[in-house]
Amino acid sequence: MSQLLSLARAAQLIGLTRGALQKMVRTGELTAFDGQITVDELRRAFPTAAIEDAGAFEKVTQIREAAFGRRVRERMLPSQEVLAQRLFAQSQELADLRRYLNAYHALVVEGERRVRELADERDDAGLRALADEMQAGLKRALGTEPAEAMDAMADLLKVISAQVTVKPSGHQFLLEGNDSILQAGLKAGMRFAYGCGTGTCGLCKARVVSGEVRRIEHSDYRLSDAERQQGYVLLCAHTAVSDVVVETIEARGPGDIPAQDLVASVRAIEELAPDTRLLHLQTPRSNRLRFLAGQSVTLGLPSEQGDLTQTIALASCPCDERNLHFHFARDDEAPLARALFDGRIRTGAAISVRGPSGDFVLDADSTRPLVLIACDTGFGPIRSLIEHALAGETTEAFDLTWVATRSDGHYLANQCRAWAAAFDQFSFRLLTDASAAAGAWQAIEAVLATRRNLAQCDLYAAGPGEFVEPVLEGLRGAGALPGRMHGLVT
Repeated sequence: MSQLLSLARAAQLIGLTRGALQKMVRTGELTAFDGQITVDELRRAFPTAAIEDAGAFEKVTQIREAAFGRRVRERMLPSQEVLAQRLFAQSQELADLRRYLNAYHALVVEGERRVRELADERDDAGLRALADEMQAGLKRALGTEPAEAMDAMADLLKVISAQVTVKPSGHQFLLEGNDSILQAGLKAGMRFAYGCGTGTCGLCKARVVSGEVRRIEHSDYRLSDAERQQGYVLLCAHTAVSDVVVETIEARGPGDIPAQDLVASVRAIEELAPDTRLLHLQTPRSNRLRFLAGQSVTLGLPSEQGDLTQTIALASCPCDERNLHFHFARDDEAPLARALFDGRIRTGAAISVRGPSGDFVLDADSTRPLVLIACDTGFGPIRSLIEHALAGETTEAFDLTWVATRSDGHYLANQCRAWAAAFDQFSFRLLTDASAAAGAWQAIEAVLATRRNLAQCDLYAAGPGEFVEPVLEGLRGAGALPGRMHGLVT
């Protein structure tokens, strides 16, 4: 019988996203059984997949990590202990399978013998032919043909990675290397509850419903005896040895994210373009910022004239919650922006972070295409949305329009090209206009030229008010649904 794979495993094997496979299931191109796909069905749908090269998944992952603009993480095997446990579990699975096969073999052999006896007693050519067919089939089944590459790769992936299923949402993700369950979940776009990430606060505790986990980090938080008996663990301190099912609550929207106050340090200030700067803050290991992609925070810098504050949207993904990125423009009149361009903010400086705030966030359950429209540094929160959606691997398609009102307004054009190169369903266009208001109508025309049915999309627009308001109004008039439209004035 062909192996059954979850959508997450199948996507990993073929080198596509889960969203792409889900779309194929919905359109009938792939047949799924209770959310799982057989290896034979994958072979049928992807007859030319070069699984033996192991190139597709690895290549896309590498491009995606580079395109995200974060440091490329080394893809390591699990620890020796975890790897040994997974190999032992797979050997037990193979031993069980061998016992079943031996039992079926004995059954077929006995059946073939009885059919042949009946054929001899009755001198029945039909029964004799049936016995010969059973014998020939048994020989074919016991032949020494080499294992299919896809089957072998599927078995290998079970050893180097574990699948985590989250209840009650049903979300799934793969845990690779030495990551904790929390780390792997955040990288995959999960919205877990957490605080410190170091085993101190206990906010990430969850119940292990099935499967085996292993502690990999020390934790000061003590679970009660009742919690331990019920299977609770800290997700930040444990990794998955086998495929596991955990029960925990995930944030569905901004209302599920608590307000936080912390102090971060300036890790770097980078020139993205002559008039655009990237401010990179890093939070303490024991006090990370939990936020949703697209949200904003209020930054504060002590000064002799009083605290310099500014509310600004995050330009980074929640999957890397310690490293917070912000895009600043030279023409921004806010005190903090002026201090940044005047050189009054230096590497190592302490900046207070309060938040998050705002509802410019992704729909937690949507797999609809994303239509994303930005003007100048409105690209920052749009980038946050894109990175989070890519991490979750459920969005069908991305359509990005970026309008610049100054000569260096497309300061991360190469980022857009990298996304488009890595993902077949990612399209973008770069537009220029001296006026944000006029650029809004350019953006509307460009979107309508490629997206005929806006009611089937989720739409996000970010930029100055004179850009965002006409964009939303124009798209609403073209058929976009109000509940699926989101605007952020930067």
